[in-house]
Amino acid sequence: MLASFGRSFQSLAVLLSLSVLAGCGTGSGGGSGATTTTGGRPGASEGSGSAGAGTKRIMFVTNGDDPFWDACLSGLNEGAKQHELEKAGLSVHRDVNNGTAEGQIEKLRQYATQDDIAGVAISVIQADNSAIVEEMRNLQEKGVHVITVDGDVNRKLYRNARTYYVGTDNIVGGRALGTAAKALLEAKEVKSGGYVQFAGFTDNDNARSRMDGVQAMIGTAYEEFSREADDMNLQRARDNVRNAILNRGDKLVALIGIWAYNAPAIADVVSETKTRDKLVVATFDAQAGAIVDMEQGRIDVMVVQNPFDMGVQTCRIMKAMIAHDEATLKQLFPNQGQPDGDIYTTGLRVVVPSDKSPVKPGLFDPKVVEYMLLPDFRAWLNKYKLQSS
Repeated sequence: MLASFGRSFQSLAVLLSLSVLAGCGTGSGGGSGATTTTGGRPGASEGSGSAGAGTKRIMFVTNGDDPFWDACLSGLNEGAKQHELEKAGLSVHRDVNNGTAEGQIEKLRQYATQDDIAGVAISVIQADNSAIVEEMRNLQEKGVHVITVDGDVNRKLYRNARTYYVGTDNIVGGRALGTAAKALLEAKEVKSGGYVQFAGFTDNDNARSRMDGVQAMIGTAYEEFSREADDMNLQRARDNVRNAILNRGDKLVALIGIWAYNAPAIADVVSETKTRDKLVVATFDAQAGAIVDMEQGRIDVMVVQNPFDMGVQTCRIMKAMIAHDEATLKQLFPNQGQPDGDIYTTGLRVVVPSDKSPVKPGLFDPKVVEYMLLPDFRAWLNKYKLQSS
C-alpha cells in the first residue's frame, strides 16, 4: 500500500510556490487556499473561513490542536491550487477540534445544518465512538461526502461511515518503529526488560494500530508494561512518562511515543530525570521541538509521516467525489471493492541522528519506508519551507 510513497512526497515540490507556511497555526489561507476555523480550541472564538456566493465548502476536522496539522494545512492550501477548487465552485477549510470526542460530535452536528457543506474529512479521535460514527452517517444520508484522514473509524464495525481513508498505514508505521527500537536495544546489549507506549488515546485507530505494530516487531524478549493515554493533555503526557520511569525502575528499557507531542514530552522528562543513558527513546512524527531533541541526543529514532500530502490528497479526492469523477477515483483507488481497496496510503520515513545509529536502512523495505539521516531530513524540510512533518 505504501508503494505510492515516492509520488506522494514528490508532490511537495510544488510547495515552493506556497505563501502559507507550516507553523501558521490559526492563520487563514488566501485565494483558493484553505482557511482555518478555530472553534472548539480553548480560548479561541468560533469562526469560519469565508466562501463566495454559491461556493460549496469542504471541511477538514482535526482531532486536536498540534503543529502536525499545520503541515496538513499547507497541503490543503496547495491541494486547493493544484486541483483548482475555486474553479469548481469549492473551498476547503480546516476546523481545529479541541481534543475531545464531544468537540468532533458537535462540529459534525453543526455541519448537518449547513447546506453549503459538500464534503467532510475528519481525523477521527476515537475509532470506536458510535456517536461520532452516527453523525458521520447522518451527513452521508444528507448527501455530504465523508472521508477519514490520519485517524480512521474501527473498520470492522463502522467502515461504511466513510467512503475512503487517507493517511499512514499505521500498522506498517508501528512495525517500522518496533523494528528500530529492537535494533537499538540489541545494540545496547539489553536482552530483556519492558517498555511503555504513550498516546493521546489508546482506543484511537492510528494509536492502537501503531502500538500493535510496535508490539509485533520489538520482540517477545521485551514486555509491554502498559499503554498510557493522556487525553491530549501536555502536562499529563509528561506526568505519564515520569510515572513510568519512577514506577518501573531498572526494568524499564524503552519509551515509545505514538503521537507527535509525546516525543518532546519524553525527551523533556528523560533529561529532567537523568535517565537518558538507560533508555531507548523511539517516537512518531517530527515536531520542530522533537527535531531539536534528536539533534541534542534525546531521541534515538523517529518514524515520520506526510501530513502535507494528506492535505493535498484530501482536496483531490473530495473534488472527484463531489464531481462524480469516477476516472480520478479509479486512479486513486484502483483496488476499490477489494479488501482495503478504500485506503489511500501516504508515505513514511525513518529518521535517525547520524550514520552511527544502529538503525540501518537494510532493516526496512525501501518501497515502504524511506531511510534518512537527520541532517538530510533537516535539509529536506528547509528546501520546502516546512518546520515539521
